[in-house]
Amino acid sequence: MKTNLHPTDYRPVVFSDDVAGFAFLTQSTAQTNDTIKWEDGQEYPLVKVHISSASHPFFTGEEKIIDTEGRVDRYKAKFAAAEARKEQLASKAKKAAAVKAKKSAE
Repeated sequence: MKTNLHPTDYRPVVFSDDVAGFAFLTQSTAQTNDTIKWEDGQEYPLVKVHISSASHPFFTGEEKIIDTEGRVDRYKAKFAAAEARKEQLASKAKKAAAVKAKKSAE
């Protein structure tokens, strides 16, 4: 078995979900420059997280979209553009069929 594979520099760290107003103190090796004064009066390193068990839909039972990088908007725009392209191609095909039918009738 490999030696020195797992980190050994565990220390108390506060993880904070500012959206839900939830924070907890645990042991971690996560590196950060922020600190926070905790409930026991001591100062601990602070790691800010976007989603925690207090704000994740699986644990809360409610659907909430937290889009920090604009992924949802990009997906909706891409889907709308695909629909517009599909409609454009359908109308083009319909016009071509009408012209072909007109030529056949003559």
